[in-house]
Amino acid sequence: MSLKLNLSDAAHWLGIERNQTSHGEKLISAFGAAIGIAVTLLISMWLIKRLALDWTSSLLIISSLGASAVLLFAVPHGALSQPWPVIGGHMISAFIGVSCQQWLPDGFLTAGIAVGLAVGVMYYLRCIHPPGGASALTAVIGGNEIVDLGYQFLLYPLLINVLVMLLMAISFNYLFSWRRYPAHINTRHHTEYKSPVPTTDYVLTTEDFNAAIHELDSFVDITEEGLTELLEKARQHAQLSVSHPNRIERGRYYSNGNIGSLWGVRQVIDDADNHEPGRDLIIYKTVAGKSAYETGYCDRESFRQWARYEVIETQGLWVKADNKN
Repeated sequence: MSLKLNLSDAAHWLGIERNQTSHGEKLISAFGAAIGIAVTLLISMWLIKRLALDWTSSLLIISSLGASAVLLFAVPHGALSQPWPVIGGHMISAFIGVSCQQWLPDGFLTAGIAVGLAVGVMYYLRCIHPPGGASALTAVIGGNEIVDLGYQFLLYPLLINVLVMLLMAISFNYLFSWRRYPAHINTRHHTEYKSPVPTTDYVLTTEDFNAAIHELDSFVDITEEGLTELLEKARQHAQLSVSHPNRIERGRYYSNGNIGSLWGVRQVIDDADNHEPGRDLIIYKTVAGKSAYETGYCDRESFRQWARYEVIETQGLWVKADNKN
């Protein structure tokens, strides 16, 4: 028993998580990555031949694309795998790498500066893609063939590689209904739950999340501890406000407080001056979640009963207005 506990503890320290993904999903990911790299290399070879460029095989495909293939085909629903992180992460990081190589003296410090700047810029531009750091590093220490290309490295071969890989990811993942890529397609594909239950009738638990992950049958890039912490923080925030807003005011945003595809945020864009029952109407626009970008109208009291609390947008996320600080 002691040995078993020690091994379990060691596995947690090493970050060895229990993987609930099916064998079929693992094989699909592996096959997709193999096809993605092979086709990217094949098209790059064809294009370089058409352009009559005398390039060696080392310039046909950037090694960091191998890491991108892992994300695109094994974690297609992950935030780091989406099109903007892939394109922006590679291209912006490579630009930084080429600039550092050309304008800074050769040495170990230049490589560190290039990768550090790439990470910082990717963060601020919301395009964090780990292989992007490798692209920045390649531009600095990739050898004379890479260095001689200068900024042309961004177009040939990097941009070609990235675009082909993205097209392969979209095409391949589309063959499997649960692997829609980009992830937004998958979200829109599941617009309704079969039997939605009022949020006040249940409490989410860690076991519920684990069951959902198992049903999803896709690698989820979050540890069990991280999932538990996220669930607990969500529960604490839910306890802060359980009543409906006292006032519904023009220009403000309100959330229904639901989860998943049932969640929605509406902005009141106009309202009536007459507050008599039956005439106190408001016009709203759905700005996030279910039925996004649609407009509608209803009486103020109906809207108040739909709304659970007022929200504001902070750094691209919707949070309760009284928790903005």
